[in-house]
Amino acid sequence: MENKNSSFVLLMVILVGLVGGVGLLIGINNAVTHAVKPLYERLASIERELVNIERTSSQGSGAQGGSLLQVERQLAQIQYRLNTMGNAAPQPQMPPPEDMNKVYDLPVGISSVLGDKNAPVTITEFSDFQCPFCARFYPVIKDVLAAYPGKVRVVIKNFPLPFHPNAMPAAKLAMAANEQGKFQGMMESLLANGGDVSDDKIKEYAKSLGLDYNKLMADYKNKDAQWATQIQNDMQLAGNVDVRGTPTFYLNGRKTNSRDLDSFKAQIDPILAGKNS
Repeated sequence: MENKNSSFVLLMVILVGLVGGVGLLIGINNAVTHAVKPLYERLASIERELVNIERTSSQGSGAQGGSLLQVERQLAQIQYRLNTMGNAAPQPQMPPPEDMNKVYDLPVGISSVLGDKNAPVTITEFSDFQCPFCARFYPVIKDVLAAYPGKVRVVIKNFPLPFHPNAMPAAKLAMAANEQGKFQGMMESLLANGGDVSDDKIKEYAKSLGLDYNKLMADYKNKDAQWATQIQNDMQLAGNVDVRGTPTFYLNGRKTNSRDLDSFKAQIDPILAGKNS
């Protein structure tokens, strides 16, 4: 009888320990959620600011570019805080200065490439297809490609932000479209529609791009694990090369703050002239 009682007591101790452990985990999760919530709310507010800035552009405001860069910096600061909240050591409130002269290793891998794949100049972009900034600056990338045919290529890497619920499925949808050679078209459709991946929108994209809808959906669903691995690899690379938000651009491995055609030209022309690598 004593053995049975002892066993019962031991089981109760283990059960109480498990319940306490689960309670602790729930408490930690609630605390993290509470800490992160204000940052997500601020991000939503910043994106609303972007909409207002875009509206002023139709009135010919000359300060638009500077305002956009200001908002970009705010986003980068918040994204940095989100990225470092899980670390045990206390983190600074502001990210350290960026080293714009450092050359990062950015292998193309299996990423989609816009433009001539053998071009001597490479722009690598870490993008989020629900990000309004990525949509805002994509026309600039198209302008650069048009200005340097055969000389510039753009490599697209994925960096879906956690506060954009459509960013991850949008990235996977673009990869599925790539199976039919329509990555860029799908990317443009997603950027133009805020990363909308609703059923009706996907059908609309497929029709406008001339895609086989059934194959698109089969690749989208059946190759999900493949797409998830590719996105995870991109995000791991992003951590290694100090990506702090989207879009982040690199020119032949160096970070660049260029956000208009003239700024890109000022950096690309010396490279093509052999004055800079």
